[in-house]
Amino acid sequence: MQVKVEANCMVNTQFVATMNVTVVYKGSADIYNVSGNGSMGIMNIPANLNRTLDVLSVVTLFITMISLGCSMEISKIKAHLLKPKGVAIALLAQFIIMPLTAFSLAKILQLETIEAAALLICGCCPGGTLSNIFSLAIKGDMNLSIVMTTCSCMVGLGMMPLLLFILSHGFPGLENAVPYKGIIAALVLTLVPCGVGILINHHKPKYSQIVKKAGIGILIISGVTISALSYIAVKDLLWMIVKPGILSASALMPLTGFTLGYLLSTVCRLSPQCSRTVSMETGCQNIQLCLVILKVAFPPQVIGPMFLFPLIYITLQCTEALLLALCFRCCQTFKPPAEGASVDFEQVAVKQP
Repeated sequence: MQVKVEANCMVNTQFVATMNVTVVYKGSADIYNVSGNGSMGIMNIPANLNRTLDVLSVVTLFITMISLGCSMEISKIKAHLLKPKGVAIALLAQFIIMPLTAFSLAKILQLETIEAAALLICGCCPGGTLSNIFSLAIKGDMNLSIVMTTCSCMVGLGMMPLLLFILSHGFPGLENAVPYKGIIAALVLTLVPCGVGILINHHKPKYSQIVKKAGIGILIISGVTISALSYIAVKDLLWMIVKPGILSASALMPLTGFTLGYLLSTVCRLSPQCSRTVSMETGCQNIQLCLVILKVAFPPQVIGPMFLFPLIYITLQCTEALLLALCFRCCQTFKPPAEGASVDFEQVAVKQP
């Protein structure tokens, strides 16, 4: 990839060397001008808009993790850690199935280097808070779901950089371009507010519900704001994101996670309730974390419009999860009653006057 950049800021030289970017500094410029071979095109992002997106992305991640922490109880965490079979299977699915799925899709679909980087980062992310909502929708084990999300965030502090280091060697020029320091900083940013939320729920449980409700409202507002500002920033380059390869990867990766997570749990003889929970935990990635890494850790001259990839991914991920939840609910509704239940009903009916 040959790219010429005109910018009014310093550019990470590691990215510049890896991605073959030529930089021309313009002190009076207020925009980033990027021209390339067609993969990134020409990108104009006002500096103030770029900073606003960075701040909103970090704030959204911070609030999300506080809300997650307020949903956790230390006693329930200890109970699952003492019987870690479900958590261990979920971590295996999260950090084996999803990264390998991302790597395979990037190779099969022949994605460009920066597109592969975005997909790999998304695939190596820990589980997200949306999995807790969808686990509730399919009548999963909510305690297991929350513990699994928390444990994956903690384990991800070491596993995510390691997996990216290993898998990035499969793509020429990418092995030295992954911003490991920025990724670790973003992961720490998830653990600190999560710990704050746990402490609030433990010492001031009456405030935890208020924090969660306020967090949901703020997340909805910030999510809509980020989507609108992102569209304004790259509306002329949106066609570079809405491509068959990216859309296919965004649709296939969560579906593969849902399917293989459930199959792995079933093979390991977890209960149907726990298997459904592991399925949701595997397929639902921490999209807020992925967005922060792509938007903040990568210079805009390198990432281009690909920082919008998490927004496309979360749309298809939620659509598929909702369809699975709807299918499950329909099966539960039309499922015939068990034979024992019908006999008990007849016995009770006979005894009634």
